[in-house]
Amino acid sequence: MLTNLTGDEDRRSRALLALRTPDESRDDVLQKFVRLASQALGIPGSFISVLDDEKQYVRAARNFKLKESARSDSLCRYVVDSDTVMVVPDTHRDDRFSKHPLIIGAPYIRFYAGTPLKNSEGEILGTLCVTDAVPHTFSGEQVTTLKLLAALVMSFLQAWHASSFADPVTSQPNRQRLIRDLQFLGTAGDKTLRRLILIDCIDLSHAYELARSMGMGPVESLLKDVATLLPLRLRPDPTDTIYTVATGRFAILTRADSKLSAAWVTDKLQGIHADIGDGLTVALTPRAGEVDFCADVLPSQEVLRRSVSALHEAIGQNVLWQQFSEIPDARRTRDFTLMNDLLLSLRNNTGLYLVYQPKICLKSGLPVGLEALIRWQHPTLGELSPAAFIPLAEQTELLCVLTDWVADQVILRLSRLRDNSIQLPVTFNVSGQDLARPEFALALNDKITRAGLPAALLGVECLETEEIIESPDALKTLEALKSKGFIISLDDFGSGYSNINYLRRMPIDVIKLDRALISELSSDTASRIIARSIISMLKELNYVVLAEGVENAETASTLTQYGCDHAQGFFYSRPLAESELDNWLAWKLRDQC
Repeated sequence: MLTNLTGDEDRRSRALLALRTPDESRDDVLQKFVRLASQALGIPGSFISVLDDEKQYVRAARNFKLKESARSDSLCRYVVDSDTVMVVPDTHRDDRFSKHPLIIGAPYIRFYAGTPLKNSEGEILGTLCVTDAVPHTFSGEQVTTLKLLAALVMSFLQAWHASSFADPVTSQPNRQRLIRDLQFLGTAGDKTLRRLILIDCIDLSHAYELARSMGMGPVESLLKDVATLLPLRLRPDPTDTIYTVATGRFAILTRADSKLSAAWVTDKLQGIHADIGDGLTVALTPRAGEVDFCADVLPSQEVLRRSVSALHEAIGQNVLWQQFSEIPDARRTRDFTLMNDLLLSLRNNTGLYLVYQPKICLKSGLPVGLEALIRWQHPTLGELSPAAFIPLAEQTELLCVLTDWVADQVILRLSRLRDNSIQLPVTFNVSGQDLARPEFALALNDKITRAGLPAALLGVECLETEEIIESPDALKTLEALKSKGFIISLDDFGSGYSNINYLRRMPIDVIKLDRALISELSSDTASRIIARSIISMLKELNYVVLAEGVENAETASTLTQYGCDHAQGFFYSRPLAESELDNWLAWKLRDQC
């Protein structure tokens, strides 16, 4: 019980709320029932109504235009209050109705017959009625038919309720039931401070893997076992309700002053195992998020959204539980909005643009290539650094879309400068996600071929990460790119996950030394020793070596002495927009001549 109503009153109120709420599939079936009633009984008008303490709601009707009325004006209230069939052959001859507003005015009811819609608990929720604007006699056989039809309607409604508001696997109330219960509290003006706890018991990807390897039977067994374990471990009060809201996710609706909290729940559920059948069990690590709320203030969907936000914060922070907080929630909302804006920018080709940073030959001082870098002029936030949106895009499929967009823009530049003296090879960054796409190499080759350009003009730069090194698909893509003539660079070498042994497995042309190593050359002896050793080793392995982040002449000179091939950095040029770049290249090449 979620309110101060008695159990019977609460149950009936919930049922009435469910019936008052529009449901297209349910109401379509009810429409067929009223049509059948008219045809079977020979009365042109028929309707199914729902009555609460204040109003009558017509859920389905045939040749009857009334949608709702005050309960006091409803003829059906006599049926509900008396719990019996009521037949009025001629309302004009019945003292109760001769001056009734629905008799002397629209819909001008002259004949009425109605029977209660009673569920298996004996609660009367509404009526099935037939009506006409002219008088009729109504036989005992017709009364029996009307009652039979009402029983069929009620059987359908109970079956619909069971399928719509109960999880088919766990038999617990489902997400729709939770939403309805929250709406009921709000409609009832409930001011009690309440709590919704969302519990994640099994990672969805884990469930899919289990289903793929063992079938759905073990997954369903696991979910049933968890649904049984929860009340045994948590011992909720009779006033608390446990719901199954998604695969492996459960919710508890309770009062804010209850012993049940996200922290308490996760503590009680530590070390649980769920049975998947044949004596096998799976260890679970439940996480939970909670939100406290007043139902008369916060809409039901917002309550659920906040609990999801808290749960995802716990998962993201790798902690067992989290209470809803405005600050991280606002950050996630901003992140979601930003990704939506990025999608729109990609679709409309607005706001996003490329800048290019020259790569310089240390021996000749001439530019030998360019690195394409993405920028975003957001419509409201202004100029955004890639650090503001690339990490977010990496969590979605947008990163691959973004990579394809960059490739297209680079090829447009290469096509524009076909046979131009300032034409230089261009590289762009790709991720492990990109390289894991089976079609990536073929698609990139198709693009450069359609443009009529050699693959050697286009290169990819990949970060040295375990994701790429340990991915057979990514390594296969690199091999395919290499075989088609694309230049492949390994970025940020010399920091983080650096292992020279892996280079033998990767078809790399250019090794880019990390700027963190290069920045200390002029001031740190250890950095100079390390850089000289790495460059010497890479040159012996026949790699082209490029140093990033060169900021001064001394660093450039030192790198030249160590045998480094190329460099890029602010000492030579900052990243330039296309118009600036073309002018810079023309000046640079003319100056060298």
